[in-house]
Amino acid sequence: MQIKLSDHFTFNKLLRFTIPSVIMVIFTSLYTIVDGIFVSNVAGSTAFAALNLIWPVIAIMGSFGFMIGTGGSALVAKLLGQDKKKEANACFSLLIYTLIAIALVCSIIGAIWIEEFALLLGASPEMLPDCVAYGRTLACMMIGYFLQAAFQSFLVTAERPQIGLMLTILAGLTNMILDYVLIYVFDMGIFGAALATGLSWIVGGIVPFLYFLSPNSTPLRLGAPRWDIRQIGQSCFNGSSEMVTNLSMSVVSILYNYELMKLIGADGVVAYGILQYISFVFAGAFLGYSMGIAPVISYQYGAQNHQELHGLLKKSLILISGTSLVLVVIAELSAPVLASVFVSGSKELMEMTTAAIRIYSVAFLLCGFNIFGSSFFTALNNGFVSAAISLLRTFVFQILAILILPLLFGLNGIWSAVIMAEGFSFVIVMIFLVQNKKKYGY
Repeated sequence: MQIKLSDHFTFNKLLRFTIPSVIMVIFTSLYTIVDGIFVSNVAGSTAFAALNLIWPVIAIMGSFGFMIGTGGSALVAKLLGQDKKKEANACFSLLIYTLIAIALVCSIIGAIWIEEFALLLGASPEMLPDCVAYGRTLACMMIGYFLQAAFQSFLVTAERPQIGLMLTILAGLTNMILDYVLIYVFDMGIFGAALATGLSWIVGGIVPFLYFLSPNSTPLRLGAPRWDIRQIGQSCFNGSSEMVTNLSMSVVSILYNYELMKLIGADGVVAYGILQYISFVFAGAFLGYSMGIAPVISYQYGAQNHQELHGLLKKSLILISGTSLVLVVIAELSAPVLASVFVSGSKELMEMTTAAIRIYSVAFLLCGFNIFGSSFFTALNNGFVSAAISLLRTFVFQILAILILPLLFGLNGIWSAVIMAEGFSFVIVMIFLVQNKKKYGY
């Protein structure tokens, strides 16, 4: 039976509706990691370090897709909750076409200036060719990245999270198969990794574009847009937290890499890259759940169903609490195995990475609440609070921690910076939830 945004959500129905999004985000993280595994084990540690050094540039440009996808889906779901289907479809169409235009501009910028960006980030002469090959290839396929990011949210709003999951699996299989063929069989190195990733973006972005362009049974369909700068602005404002998160994480990654290059060199960048991959998977459970439940919250907010909003919040906090404990235990016990997936032939790097994972994974106790808190206010169309949480969590607190803790604890201070950031962010999220309780009636 098809679950609709207007339904009453029990624990069972909530899990059934959000699980496809959880699996989708985790699977996306896994097939992204495949790039790293092939590059680190076939192309070598220098290529792997180059990949991690230049990736923040791609992520910064791609943040527009996440911003309009999450912020726009919140607005569209709210309009559907207000029974304004025609206006919701016009808004949906406007946002997708706007996104395509932005993607084309970013592709041109990335393709022309990727070498300058790599040098600005501190790429060594040995790393520079790999940085350029990887970054320029992905920049040329940015339209797929934008659309894939946006449609992950809009497919949930269209009450079709299962389609989003199937498309993610299809894109992931495309990436993993091409990684093997291009990197291992044809020995195309980091260029092959970038080409495999870019083509998987095209699959994940263009297929849903064609789906919504054709007649379908969902509440959404691409058609003639109605120009409304306010809707674009509202969507960007709603999704500003996702934009802030992606921008901040990219800037923080640059700072991490810079500090690690000074402290221990390329091995530090490799270890941090591994931490990022592990974080993508573990935090992906919370990101996927937040993505899956956000349109439901937006719909119920538009319908002014305060009782259902209260139930959604309470159930979410219970589910996140249990999941957090399980993930921390898994990460602590499996740290050596996780490190060995990427590290081979270096006992020192293996030991350092294992220790880093065990310190870093403590942050999973709190990050789920912070991710959900930001998404919750995005869904309520409160971009200010959502952006404030994201800015403090992923930028202010982390930068302060990165600058202060290494002075006190050395290398372990860098690995534990995220714990400090998540701890302060958790306090901020709880304050905002209490302050806005009466305003939204949850």
